Parts: sequence; C-alpha cells; structure tokens
Amino acid sequence: MSSPAPNTRHLPDPQICERARLSRDPRFDGLFFTAVRSTGIYCRPVCPAPAPKRANVDYYPSAAAAEAAGFRPCLRCRPELSPGDGAWRRGDEAVARALKLIDQGFLAERPLAELAARVHLGERQLRRLFVQRLGAAPAGVHGTRRLLFAKQLLTETSLPITEVALAAGFGSLRRFNAAFQEAYRMAPRDLRRHASDDAPAADPAQPLVLRLAYRPPYDFASMLDFLRTRALPGIEQVDARSYARTFGTAEAPGWLRVSAWPAGRDGRTHALKLELQGAAPAQLAALVGRVRRMFDLDADPDAIAAVLSADPRLRPLLRKRPGLRLPGGWDGFEVAVRAVAGQQVSVAAARTLCARIAQRHGHALPAPLAPGLTHLFPTPEALLDGDLEGAGLTPVRVLTVRGIARALLDGRVGFAPEQTLAQFVDSWSALPGIGPWTAQYLALRALGHPDAFPAGDLVLRKAVPDDGSRMATRELEARAEAWRPWRGYAVIHLWRDAAASPPGSAEDTE
Repeated sequence: MSSPAPNTRHLPDPQICERARLSRDPRFDGLFFTAVRSTGIYCRPVCPAPAPKRANVDYYPSAAAAEAAGFRPCLRCRPELSPGDGAWRRGDEAVARALKLIDQGFLAERPLAELAARVHLGERQLRRLFVQRLGAAPAGVHGTRRLLFAKQLLTETSLPITEVALAAGFGSLRRFNAAFQEAYRMAPRDLRRHASDDAPAADPAQPLVLRLAYRPPYDFASMLDFLRTRALPGIEQVDARSYARTFGTAEAPGWLRVSAWPAGRDGRTHALKLELQGAAPAQLAALVGRVRRMFDLDADPDAIAAVLSADPRLRPLLRKRPGLRLPGGWDGFEVAVRAVAGQQVSVAAARTLCARIAQRHGHALPAPLAPGLTHLFPTPEALLDGDLEGAGLTPVRVLTVRGIARALLDGRVGFAPEQTLAQFVDSWSALPGIGPWTAQYLALRALGHPDAFPAGDLVLRKAVPDDGSRMATRELEARAEAWRPWRGYAVIHLWRDAAASPPGSAEDTE
C-alpha cells in the first residue's frame, strides 16, 4: 500500500530501529512501530512473525501515526500491549501533560480547544506539537488509544461487546462498531471470533484478567518490597509474588491483584498480570491507567540510565538494579495521609498510624472481597471531622490532614495531570503543615513524576557523599541538576542503597 512518509524526527536512528526489529529487542517496545507496506499491517518491534524485507518497511513514532497512515494493528504481536514511550510522555512538557489528559478520556466529551487551554497552548500549536512528536493529531491519538484498548478487551476477556464499547469510551454500540470497522476493516465480533481460543469463558464470579506490558528490565521484586513495608492491613495485601488492594466506593467496592505474567514458551514475557473484580466497564480504562502509573510500567530504563549513569555515585547503583522503578501510590489522598502521618517517624510507625486511621474511619465491607481485604481507605469527607488524635496523630498532624481534606474538596489542591511539577509543589506547599519535602514526595508517589526531588531529605543528603558526611540541601540540589529529568529515579536508587526510605527520613523543616 502507499502511505505518506512518516515523521522521523522523534524516532530512534533508522539503523537502530532496523537492528531492534531484526533482533526483536524488547527494550524498544513502544519506542517505535514497524509498518509493512505490502500487507498494510503495523507491528511492535518484538513481533514474532517472520521479519519483512527492509524495502517494505516504514517506521512510525506511535501507533496513532501508523494508523493515520492507513495501517492496521497486527493480530499476532498486538500493538495495544506496547508500553508507552516513557522517555517524554511524562514530566512537564505540554504534549506529555496533554497525553495524560487524553489517557483519562478528556477528549471523549470535550473539544480540542479545551484540551489546549488546559495545558496553556493554542489549539493549532498543540496540534502541531502532536504531529511533530507522535506523527498524529490529538484526535487521532485519542481514537487510536480507545480502539486499541477495545481490541485488548475483545481479545483477552469475555466482556460483552456492548460493555467493551462503554469501557473504550464510546457512547453507543453503533458508533463503536462503525469506528472499529473503519479503522481495522473488521467488525468487533469478528475479532472476538478470531481471539476466541485465547479469551476465557464468561464467568462473572471470576476476575477480569488483563496483560500489562513493560519495557525491560523491570525489578518487580523491589517494587513489591517497597509496597510490602507500607501495606495497610485490610486495604492491601502484599506477598512475595503479588500486590492486592481494595478500591471503589462503599456502594460499589472492588479489588485488584497485580502479579508477574506467567512466562511464555520462550520465557520472555515482559508483562504484569492485572486481575480486577467489581469494576464497572466505564472504570476499566482509568483503573488500568492507575495501575500502569503505580507500577511505573511506561518507564524507559535505557533513557534513564543514559542520564544518571554519568554520575559516579549513581553508576554502580544502576548496574546493580537496572530495573528499579518509581513505586507509586494508588490514590493521591491516601499517599498524602501516609506522608503526613510519617513525618519524623519510622516507616513501620507510619504504617501503624495509617492502619489505625483506615480501620477507624475507612468503610468496613460487609464481607471480605478477597482474603484480608476488608476495608476501603477513608475519603477526605470521612477525615474532616474524624477522631484522628484517637488514632495516634499529634494535634499538629491532625490539623494538617484535615487541611488537606478541605483543600482537596474545595479544589485548592489536586492531582490533575496537566499540572507542572512547580505548580503542584507550589499549591501543596501553601497548605499549613506541608513543606517542600512532603510536596515533592507527593509528586513522586502520587503523580509518578520522574523529576520529583525532595532535596531536604536526610537520607539523600547522607547517601550521595557515600563517605559518612552530609551534604547541604543547596549543594545536593546543585549536584542533582545533572540528573534532570530523572531525579526521581536517582532518589529511589539512593533510598534503596541506603536501605531506608521515607516517610520518616525527612528533617522536620515543615
């Protein structure tokens, strides 16, 4: 087939793409897509199908760009499973912030002009930046995203097609069928028949299972270690193989579990297994997005290492744990309460305090959703007037938690993805009891911001010199300038190396 020449400005070097395609290098999964002109199909670099001739191949920076050029996704390698391009989809760039909004379904009911306004750009400028970066306009990125998510649900689950349409953000089954047919030249029911051997049999009593791919290496064991020491009884369960928790509301609670996807025949399945129970179809995309952020599945380890390994203190840490990721939190308010409760106390003490708060003020479920999962974490409304001193918080911390709850409810602070790191830190630091350390910690764990950096952290100031001395905060900030835009990963490596991480390691400057 003939197609417009792809935009190569934000692609890896063509020779690198060619080597990655021929070797099926998983480190490049999601960094580019291979389109085959003779078949009209586009693939991931890891596609197991026989490699096409170079003369028939074009490279595209995104699935949306390949689809805009008229290519259809491969049914074998399934481009919907590719991790995002974590090298620039995160952080403060306008395109990155707009993409986060698109991933949350912003364009499903709002015009492009409103999206542009949210990231403080003109509509034409935002469209131009998207075409430069992704090879497709925002509307095309949005359309590709929801159709690929629908494709995953059709392939991996037994959800009725009507529910798949709702989960993918379509207001009607007719519109979904028409969009799917136009983009992929087959009806959703035909894809379901094609995938019937892989999809499980329908059973409402069983959880929904989805595969969430990542770009290797990925240190899942370290991620579980971090989450295990902070797990709240009744709300979370973490063992050596999986993380489980409750979510939702008192009226519609649910639970999820995240574990390693069983290895394939070649032993190289780079994915996590997400099990969901009790999630409404319209919630699925948002829940998957939360899990991807919490487990940092879109990171690009090579891009991170290329910057951080230039520092002699960080270089051996990256070699020791090349797959270390940012361990996120499930809910921003929950992370904020944990951070405040943990100021100047140990991780274990902070966990005990938060467990008491959760047991006293969280919603107790009539029956466990799964073994050990008995409560939902308290809402901001529940903690506005709750007896937090009885749970063990000091009067000052009680005022801080209540101030956070009020500020979230009245919109003075929040976790909206269009914020820059500076905007987020400034708004949160304006609250009584919240200083730069806590605000940066929230950005790291609640937003998954890759450049969040709590420079006043005592552990960091001791860990960087590696000789028993302690750096001044300004000295550490100056040293860390060379780590941008990945300072958050330096934090995690240094905390891990020091075998101690906050809450509990910050000096009380707030």
